Amino acid sequence: MAINLPFFTRKPIQAVRGTLACALAGLLSLAPMAQAQFEKNTSPYDQGSDPSRIGPVKPPSNVLVRPYEAAIAPPIRLSNSERLRSLIRGNILYLTVQDAIALAIENNIDLEVQRYNAIASAWSVQRAAAGGAARGVTTGTSTGSATVASGQGVLGSQQSAGISTSGGSKSSINSGNASISQIGPITQVLDPIFSQSAVVSHITFPLNNVLQSGEQLDLVDGRRNYSSSLQQGFLTGGLASLTYSQSYLNEDAESNSLNPSLSGNLSFSAQQNLLQGFGVAVNARSITIAKMNLGVSDLAFRAQIISVVTNVLSGYYQLVIDREDFSAKRSAVALAQQLFSDNKRQVDIGTLAPIEITRAEAQVAAAEQDLTVSETTLLEQEVALKNLLSRNGLADPLLLTVRIVPIDKIVIPEQDDLPPLKNLVAQALAARTDIKTDQINFGASQISALGTQNGILPSLQVFGGLTNSGLAGTSYPPAVAVGLPPAANVVGGVGTELGQILRRDFASARIGLSYSANIHNYTAQADYAIDQLQLRQTELSNVRDRNQVGVLVSNAVIGLQQAHVQYRAAVKNRVLQERLLDAEQRKFRLGTSTPYLVITEQRDLANAKSTEVAAEATYAAARITLDRVLGSTLETLNISVDESRDGRLKRQSALPADPDPDSVKAEPAKQ
Repeated sequence: MAINLPFFTRKPIQAVRGTLACALAGLLSLAPMAQAQFEKNTSPYDQGSDPSRIGPVKPPSNVLVRPYEAAIAPPIRLSNSERLRSLIRGNILYLTVQDAIALAIENNIDLEVQRYNAIASAWSVQRAAAGGAARGVTTGTSTGSATVASGQGVLGSQQSAGISTSGGSKSSINSGNASISQIGPITQVLDPIFSQSAVVSHITFPLNNVLQSGEQLDLVDGRRNYSSSLQQGFLTGGLASLTYSQSYLNEDAESNSLNPSLSGNLSFSAQQNLLQGFGVAVNARSITIAKMNLGVSDLAFRAQIISVVTNVLSGYYQLVIDREDFSAKRSAVALAQQLFSDNKRQVDIGTLAPIEITRAEAQVAAAEQDLTVSETTLLEQEVALKNLLSRNGLADPLLLTVRIVPIDKIVIPEQDDLPPLKNLVAQALAARTDIKTDQINFGASQISALGTQNGILPSLQVFGGLTNSGLAGTSYPPAVAVGLPPAANVVGGVGTELGQILRRDFASARIGLSYSANIHNYTAQADYAIDQLQLRQTELSNVRDRNQVGVLVSNAVIGLQQAHVQYRAAVKNRVLQERLLDAEQRKFRLGTSTPYLVITEQRDLANAKSTEVAAEATYAAARITLDRVLGSTLETLNISVDESRDGRLKRQSALPADPDPDSVKAEPAKQ
């Protein structure tokens, strides 16, 4: 704060420094009341932690500078985890189911995107805890003024008398943007606000009352205005502020007994809403909803893990199926080639008509075509799985030519021992993330409706304040010469002025009520009615979703049972076809069968194997679907959500002791 040297006295400032510090500390001590504690949130992001370390980091500056420096988020992570490289040997990626899941959790792009949502929700809690209007709602203008205090100089005298003057100088800055309205009472700003303004001006203007200025037609004055304030809002709907302002005036009016002069004010004011905007529940609704949304973000992250894991399981087991289909098609080619060789030999010795060579060649061509289709399907599935397991897919040179060998196979139990349907439905209702999200969102809507309900009430405020004023200055010789000496108790500097303030020589107090009400109150009534209707719709939608869970679980159980029966039937049919083909080949070698019948049996066996492979795929998909519907995917696979947030799983991966690369290299893939 700039102070004119003639008025500067060190001891009075030292005397009042402690008092002012105590007043400011007292106001700041009320701030914890604004940050009320609500229900404990178990989210790891609640206290600003960031397990994945990808969110904005506050600069390591001191406590005074840090609030005004931007928190910068680190660059996005585009490299794959080291686990991926460790599982590759000889240009082959060997994968178990758990390794595939681990790679997806560490590298999947969709899951990485979801990590940012949870961090953003945590920052939203911090913003809500600061109070004020909702995000996107603009505030008023910022102003600064160079005015004189009432009773100070010529203009202050006219102001005291209620005479309007043009001597004030005021500047304002307006954003010029459109405002977004917020439904319901707006919470006071809960973050303490300290403001300081200083305006220096030199003003010349004509006078309409020369008696006060000593027969001068113009008035020249120099002003310095300083103001410091500390403001604190409360969740109860109240607001308190402590303000100290000082006005320095030096004007050339002969009627001034003090010139230059200082006028100061120390004021404390408070207000409290009694109807609209009253109560912690109403004013804390944004904070409560933000914390609930943080819980929703955790559930959304869990749902994304389930989605990613489900896709990986489907892709992994589909790759297993495609490899089995490829193996079956390769066996069919071998059988067709063997038949072609046998027919050719018999034609050469004259025991078989030449047409049978052509028929066998056609069978070989058909089998090779099926093998090519199966091989390209296998390659496509490998590409899809690579994209799930890495951040950059085939853009990574490491993965461009790598083949994938799944180590785990589909295991189908003899019996599916499932609990009763009633128990499964109860399990799904307790575990599914969408049902939990519906419950939280409905609770958040109810809390939000507190604002529109409270907004129906009229506005009633109680307010009050205490102001201590002081006036000091130097005796002005022209005024003394005309018989206008100043009072002795106002001659002095800053110490005199502050002494008057602290002694409450010029003390003022005020208290009052303010009441405002809309006659019809149509807007508030309509807002609340709309909220109630939306709540009822949401409630019905939640009931519908819970009912749908029972249908989904029932369908998933039936689908699993049907898939199990189909697989068992396919296995028996494949065994039968193997025996029929073996019997037909025996008869053919004995001369009691024809090549056509052998080819027919070969086709039937190939179809039976394809049907068995398809039944395996159907069962695997049904098992995955049931776990997803029950919300038990992560528990079934022992996946840690906390480790998934970090993006680095503790589970170690290792190559099999004796990997079999021949399963890939036996039939080179077409690149």
